[in-house]
Amino acid sequence: MKLRTLMLGAAACFALAPAAFAERGADGEVKIIYWQAPSILNPFLSGGTKDVESSSMIIEPLLRYDETGTLVAWLVDEIPTLENGGLREDLKQITYKLTPGLKWSDGTDFTSEDVKFTYEYCTHPEGGCAQLTKFGGITSVETPDASTVVINYENPMPNPYTAFVGGESPILQKAQFADCLGAAASSCTEQNFNPIGTGPFVVDEFKPNDVITLSANPNYRDPAKPAFAKVTFKGGGDAAAAGRAVMETGEFDYAWNLQLAPDVIASMQEGGKGVPVAGFGPLLERIMLNNTNPSPDLGPDERSVVRPHPFLSDPAVYKAMSMAIDRPLLVEVGYGQAGRVSCSWVPAPEAFAIEVEGCDVQDIDGAKAMLDAAGIVDTDGDGVREKDGVPLSILYQTSTNAVRQDFQALIKDWWEQIGMEVELRNVDSSVFFGGDAGSPDTFQKFYADVEMYANTFNGTDPQAYLGNGLCDKAPRPETQWQGENISRFCDEEFDALHKQLSETADMAERHRIGKELSRIAFERGSLIPLVHRGRLSAHANSLGGVKLNVWDSELWNVADWYRMQ
Repeated sequence: MKLRTLMLGAAACFALAPAAFAERGADGEVKIIYWQAPSILNPFLSGGTKDVESSSMIIEPLLRYDETGTLVAWLVDEIPTLENGGLREDLKQITYKLTPGLKWSDGTDFTSEDVKFTYEYCTHPEGGCAQLTKFGGITSVETPDASTVVINYENPMPNPYTAFVGGESPILQKAQFADCLGAAASSCTEQNFNPIGTGPFVVDEFKPNDVITLSANPNYRDPAKPAFAKVTFKGGGDAAAAGRAVMETGEFDYAWNLQLAPDVIASMQEGGKGVPVAGFGPLLERIMLNNTNPSPDLGPDERSVVRPHPFLSDPAVYKAMSMAIDRPLLVEVGYGQAGRVSCSWVPAPEAFAIEVEGCDVQDIDGAKAMLDAAGIVDTDGDGVREKDGVPLSILYQTSTNAVRQDFQALIKDWWEQIGMEVELRNVDSSVFFGGDAGSPDTFQKFYADVEMYANTFNGTDPQAYLGNGLCDKAPRPETQWQGENISRFCDEEFDALHKQLSETADMAERHRIGKELSRIAFERGSLIPLVHRGRLSAHANSLGGVKLNVWDSELWNVADWYRMQ
């Protein structure tokens, strides 16, 4: 399929919710529980899903993806395409026409200046933006009038739907964030905790790592929505408690990301208060390999910055670590039918997924032989191999979660069988996935040798997501430790190939390049893929309008939720 065909066929209308509400706020309160508690309501300062999704009830993008992965208009009346003239023939410019009459929750006009400001906010040279890859290739954002946004690209942009698209790239109000550019961004507590938005709800009170209380936005564009007058968004605890609170006790209406064993979910469902909902998107549980040196002996501006890693830079080491893992057992222990074995950084859509021979086979003996052949052996008889005199001793960290701690225990045993020394560490998920530049425990700062978590992306085209592997996207002190390249992976061929992807229109060729990027990341030491995970959440039997979305924020259509009598 050529680019022209793709653009001419792009969806151009918003999918209306099936329920029509008679009155805003008529259904009282809805209670949501995310066991990973939000720490900030500005997704540009956090790569954590819990922060992106909680803020999506308040601040919104121009376009987003529905539950089928179809691009839909959100703050515009139509998606710019070649057919309607919104996308220029040379693919170097896209023009958005904002929906007339949109208001911020404070009653002021939503204009093109707000969109332009958001671009300037995320790309400010003195700041750090967790979603910087969404703005790749843009040379300028123009505002011919209050309702028109023109985005210019340096080169033809075959996939122009990245900036201001999906829950990870919403619009900030210029008037509120004007003094928060660059290095000042992280210090704007009031703005980051209480953003003014165009979404269905406004913040009443935000207690970081605890609870958010919200009310219906009085200036929301649909006078009959949202159906709920109040939202209580509780954070913290664990996945098991969240699942019970919806399916067994009925204390909450919606529980996110129930990362629990299949038999546990089935037992909870017997409580009769709620039901689990699941779907497969691009969510991948993985182990990230630190390509820099995380030694505490280094200074704060060198730790997890100075490269290379003392031994993870050796292909024999990280390939042996991957070979030692029994992925089918991890799927069985952790996810059952909600998991699949995968060694592809992008496991979905299927057209972008790679097949890796031997991915589903554990080979302890082969891993040992690979290390032996590389001369990485135990020279002092303590059971731990050394590379150039440095013991293969690693700190393996992840967030606190029953399934992840089970995975840690299994993988520690397998790695020790091949001659490594492994120390396990788990961090409260609200802290681990937070964006606090002062914390030593965030996954962005990566003060460990390896770390395990799951990640995904909005939409069905992984171009921006694959950009997470670009050399210049690594978190570092001058970006306030923001950045998407968590492993600090840096490969010239990868960077050049990604540039080629950004300029390629033919879909078959995009699929080929995307697969090659995924293969390079796996084979050259960015990550060790583990499990392609299904997204599993639960909602109360009395909560209507829920459409689980694996391509965008799970709370993408919270304005359409309602109470069934």
